[in-house]
Amino acid sequence: MKKLLFILAAFLFCYSAFSQTNAAAEKTPAYVLNPSFPDFTVYKAPDSTAFTQKDLKKNEPTLLMIFSPECGHCQNETRELVKNIDHFKNTQILMVTWLPYNELISFYKMFKLADYPQITVAWDRKDFFLPYYEVQMYPKLVVYDKKGKYVNSFSGPINLEDVWKAME
Repeated sequence: MKKLLFILAAFLFCYSAFSQTNAAAEKTPAYVLNPSFPDFTVYKAPDSTAFTQKDLKKNEPTLLMIFSPECGHCQNETRELVKNIDHFKNTQILMVTWLPYNELISFYKMFKLADYPQITVAWDRKDFFLPYYEVQMYPKLVVYDKKGKYVNSFSGPINLEDVWKAME
């Protein structure tokens, strides 16, 4: 009986040891593993024209903001972004939402985003950005350098100073 228990315990130990996976590798998001800005198509406010990865300016850092127009944190981040727009004068900003286009337009008008040429506000009709960037909290800010390579990302209530530092 003791031998049988020993053999069973040894088997269970060996089985659990060999069934382990590399959890860290499984948790690494696609946008980190593939650090270039992904291919996408979104539709810009106010006229619904298509905007793709190819429309991003070359040799200029990009700040991607995935947001919900009704989210209080997103509204606060947008207020702070507009208030501190001088820190982003050499940065292209792409603000994207998956929610209905009419909500996007209301948000666009409320914050007068047409007054800021470096900001593109767009509708992600195909829901590409949410799963790709594994958005769990809003807003989600993703920083790309001027070569289009991933630098860092931030979620939820964000201190814009951290974003500025990442942009350097």
